[in-house]
Amino acid sequence: MITVPTIDQVDNDSKQIFESIKKQIGMLPNVYAVTGYSSESLALHINMTNKAGKGSFTNKELEAIKLAVSQVNGCHYCLSAHTAIAKMNGFTDEDALSFRQLTSSDDKLNILTKLAANITTNRGRATKELIEAFFDIGYTEKALVDLILVITDITFTNYLNEIVKVPIDFPEVELI
Repeated sequence: MITVPTIDQVDNDSKQIFESIKKQIGMLPNVYAVTGYSSESLALHINMTNKAGKGSFTNKELEAIKLAVSQVNGCHYCLSAHTAIAKMNGFTDEDALSFRQLTSSDDKLNILTKLAANITTNRGRATKELIEAFFDIGYTEKALVDLILVITDITFTNYLNEIVKVPIDFPEVELI
């Protein structure tokens, strides 16, 4: 069984990344600590998370995507973490829940979360209608490519958390 490692259980590269994370956000989330068993994976994941979708989506849109995908994948850790992060970005608990349920009253966020969930549910396939709606609401081809990368990034943590059962270190949300 894999557990959250102590600082002595990871290599020097992971230790350095851990220190950087702590300086940036004030804590080392358990998911990053577990990823630190592989300093290469941790470095790639941090880089992807820091860059994925940034040219196409706002922080709010990114959190909406991550909540929709984490709901499809049933990741309690990521649902809790990204609900907390969504609230730091100005969303309410009700907003976060609407992204998970694909019922946002914001048309753009509603299409975005529905397409992200559809791609995730259908393992990389999406309905033509949702793709057309995505473009019709103003997103570009670049945004579609970026959306797929954001889905890939959050799916990595969803899968890692579910396989390892990483202890949740954010305020827990209820599973629906």
